[in-house]
Amino acid sequence: MSRLRSITKHPTISLVESCSGLREIRQIHTQLLINGLLNDPFFLAQFLGSIALHHPNNMDYSQQLLDQSHNPTVFAFNSMIRAHSKGPIPERSFHFFHRILSSNLSPDNYTFTFLVRTCARVSLPKTSLAVHASVIKHGFELDPHVQSGLINSYAELGFLDSSRRLFSEIYEPDLVTRTAMLSSCARSGEVDFAQKLFDEIPYRDRDAIVWNAMIAGYAQCGRSREALHLFHLMQKEGVEVNEATMVSVLSACTHLGALDQGRWAHAYIERNRLHLTVTLGTALIDMYSKCGNMGRAMDIFWEMREKNVYTWSATIGGLAMNGAGEECLKLFDLMKQEGVMPNEVTFIAVLRGCSVVGLVEKGRKHFDSMTQVYGLEPELEHYGCMADLYGRAGLLDDAFNFINNMPMTPHAGAWGALLNACRIHKNMELGELALSKILELEDKNHGAYVLLSNMYADSKDWDSVSNVRQLMKVKGVRKIPGCSVIEVGGEVHEFFVGDKSHPRYGEIEVMLGEISRRLRLSGYVANTNPVLFDIEEEDKEDALCRHSEKVAIAFGLISLGEGVPIRIVKNLRVCGDCHDATKIISRVFSREIIVRDRNRFHHFKDGECSCKGYW
Repeated sequence: MSRLRSITKHPTISLVESCSGLREIRQIHTQLLINGLLNDPFFLAQFLGSIALHHPNNMDYSQQLLDQSHNPTVFAFNSMIRAHSKGPIPERSFHFFHRILSSNLSPDNYTFTFLVRTCARVSLPKTSLAVHASVIKHGFELDPHVQSGLINSYAELGFLDSSRRLFSEIYEPDLVTRTAMLSSCARSGEVDFAQKLFDEIPYRDRDAIVWNAMIAGYAQCGRSREALHLFHLMQKEGVEVNEATMVSVLSACTHLGALDQGRWAHAYIERNRLHLTVTLGTALIDMYSKCGNMGRAMDIFWEMREKNVYTWSATIGGLAMNGAGEECLKLFDLMKQEGVMPNEVTFIAVLRGCSVVGLVEKGRKHFDSMTQVYGLEPELEHYGCMADLYGRAGLLDDAFNFINNMPMTPHAGAWGALLNACRIHKNMELGELALSKILELEDKNHGAYVLLSNMYADSKDWDSVSNVRQLMKVKGVRKIPGCSVIEVGGEVHEFFVGDKSHPRYGEIEVMLGEISRRLRLSGYVANTNPVLFDIEEEDKEDALCRHSEKVAIAFGLISLGEGVPIRIVKNLRVCGDCHDATKIISRVFSREIIVRDRNRFHHFKDGECSCKGYW
C-alpha cells in the first residue's frame, strides 16, 4: 500500500511540473505548508522530486526541502539521485546514496537503477566497481534494469569485456538487458556481435530503441551501407522512425557522400512531419555540406529558427571544406555578433577556412583569440591547422618553428601538414626531417611514406624513390588502395584502383579510352612521376588512367544524364595528375565534377578547380 502511494501522482504535482520558475514553486510550497499536505512523507517526496526532475536549476531548493524533512523516505532520496544522474553534476548522486545508508534505510532497485546511470556518466572505474559490489550486497544483481545499467556503465568505461561477461551470466536476458548489451556493443564498434543480439530478438520486440542502436552503430563505425540497409528494413517492419533514426541515417549518407539518398532522407523528414530540432537541422547541414551542396546547406541554416554552437560550427566548417574561406570568416563574424560563444570545434573550422585561401594573418589572429578572448586552450588539432596554414602559404620556416614551439609534444598531424607543404613547395630537406619526426611517432604511417616518395619522384630522384619503397617493405607498410564512391540512381558504387569487377566495366573501359583520346587532343600530357613502378611510360599513363576517381568519373559519364553533376568521394588525397586531368575533363565533356577527397572538396567546372591548385 505504501509503495502504491509513493508513485501515484497528486494533482498538485502536475501543477508543480508546469511552473515557470521558482516564484511559482514557492507560492505552491506556501499553500502546501498551510494545508498540511507536506506532513505526508510520501507527498513530500513527490513534491521535492518533481522540482528536482522538472526544474533542474532549482535542485538546491529540493535539497533544502529534503534537509528539513524529519522522516525522509527512500523515494525522496531516489528522486534526488535520479535528478542528479541526469544533471550537470552527476557525482552528487552518491551523496544521497550515502544518506540513505546513514539513515538506516534500505536502498531499493530504483536506487541502484539510477545510481548505475550515474556511473556511466562519471567514468570512474573504482566508483563503478564499488556500486556493483553494493548492488550484490543488497541483493539486486538479478534486477533487469540494474543489470542493463551495469552493462551500459562498463561499456561507457571501455570495459566491453566486463559488459559481455555480465550479459553471459544472465540465464534468460529480457528485452531491457538485451537492448542495453546491443546498444553498448554497437556504440564501442562491435557491431557484428550487436547484430547477432539483434537477430536473436523476436520481430515483435524490436522497438525503435533497438533499431536505432543498430543503425547508429553501423553509421558510427563507417559501415554506412549497412546502416542504410537496416533503415530500409526498419521501414518495412513498420517501426516508427524518430529523430535519432534520421540523425544516424543522415550521418551514413554524409560518410558515403550519397547526396540523392540524403535528399530522400530530408524529404522523408518533411513528409512525416518530424520536428526539425537543432540536432536534426545540424545533421542536415552537415550532410549537404559534405556532399558538396553548400547552397542547400546554407538554405537550411538560414531557415532554422533555433541554432546552437554546433549548428554554426558545422556550417562554418562546411564552407571551409568547400573552399569558401572568405564566406566562412564572414559567417564566424556573424556568429559572434549574434552572441553565440565559439568552442574548440568552431575554431578548427575557422582555421581551416583561413588555410584553404591562405589568410595567414587572420588565421594567426583567430588562433591567438582562443586563449586571449575566449579562454579556450588550443588542442593538437588547432596546432596542426596552424602548421598547415603556414606551410601551404609557403612559410615553411614559420611552420617548422611553430611546431617546435608547441607547448605539448607535436603530433603526427602537425608534422604531416609540414610534409605536405614541403611537397607543394618542393623543399626536400625539410620534408625528409618532417618524415623522420612522423616515423618517430607512427612508424607505419603509409601516407607519409607515399608523400615523400612522390616528392622524390617529382625531382626524378629514382634511387631515393626505390629506397623509400624498400623501407616500406621492410617495415611492412602498405599503401591503402585508392577507393572512390559515386552515387547513381540512389545506389552507391565503389571503385578501387585496378579493380575490374563492376558489371558495367566493359562500358567504363570504352569511356576511359574516350577520356584519354580527348585529353590528348586537348594537349594534355600525363604527369607520370608519381607512378613508382618500373614500367614503360605508355604503361604508366595507362596505370594513371585507372586511378579510382578516373574510373568513377567514367562511370558517371556513362550513367548520369547530360548536365547532371558527377559527385565522387575518395578515401585518399587526389593526386596531381588526376587533379589536372579532371580539370580538363570538366571542360571537354562540359560537365561539373565534384570530388571530396580526404582533406577537402574540389569543384571542377569549365577547366578550373575551386581549390585553385591549393590543396
